[in-house]
Amino acid sequence: MAEGPCIELFIKASEDAESVGNCPFSQRLFMILWLKKAKFRVTTVDMKRAPDVLKDLAPGSQPPFLIYNGEVKTDINKIEEFLEQTLAPPHYPKLSCRFRESNNIGDDVFRKFSAYVKNPTPTLERKFLATLVELNAYLETPLPCELDEHPDCTKSKRQFLDGDTLSLADCNLLPKLNIVKVICKKYREFTVPAELKGLTRYLECAYKEDQFRYTCPCDKEIVDAYRCVAKQVKK
Repeated sequence: MAEGPCIELFIKASEDAESVGNCPFSQRLFMILWLKKAKFRVTTVDMKRAPDVLKDLAPGSQPPFLIYNGEVKTDINKIEEFLEQTLAPPHYPKLSCRFRESNNIGDDVFRKFSAYVKNPTPTLERKFLATLVELNAYLETPLPCELDEHPDCTKSKRQFLDGDTLSLADCNLLPKLNIVKVICKKYREFTVPAELKGLTRYLECAYKEDQFRYTCPCDKEIVDAYRCVAKQVKK
C-alpha cells in the first residue's frame, strides 16, 4: 500500500483548551477516521483563543473541519461522504450501512431531547421517550442478514445499528446518545429504562469500543455545556 494521504482533523477543544470538547459533530468525524484506520492528526481548537492561522485556514468556520492533502473541507456531511468514497476498500474498511433503515433510525432522539431539556413538560417528555422506544424496537428487530442465518429469530442480538461492527450511522448517533445519557442523568435523574433491552445492549457494546469511548468528551464538559439551559428548567 502506498503512503496514505495527509489528513488533519480540527475539532472543538474543551474548557482546558486541549482535551476533546462537547461537540457530537467533531466526535463523529474523529470516530470515522479512527474506524477507517487512516493515519491522521487531531488538533483541538480553542475558539476563545483561536490562533490567526486557523482563521486563515477556514475563515468563518467552526470546528470540526478537515484538511485533506492541503485542501480544506468544512461541510460535515460532505466530509463523511468524501472519506467513505476516498478511503475505500481494499485499503480501508467500508463503513456505510448495508440496510437503508439503519441510516435514519434515531434521528428524532436528539431533537426531542433538546426540546425536553429546555422545557420539561409531560408532553415533551413522552415524545422524547417515544423516540427511545422506537430506537429500541429497531435494535431488537432482526435484520435481513440475521433472518437469513436464523429464520426463526424473533429478537436481534446484534451489537450496533447495522450489525456487529460500527458504521457511519453509529458515528452519527452515538455521540448524541452520550450527551443524552449524561444530561438526563444529571438534570432529570433519568436513565435508559431496563426494559429497553436493545438500546441498553447497544450502549453497553458502544462503550466497549475504543473508537467511541476515547473520543467522548468528559461528562463534566457536557454538563457544563448545558448548565445555562439546565438552570432555566431545574426543578
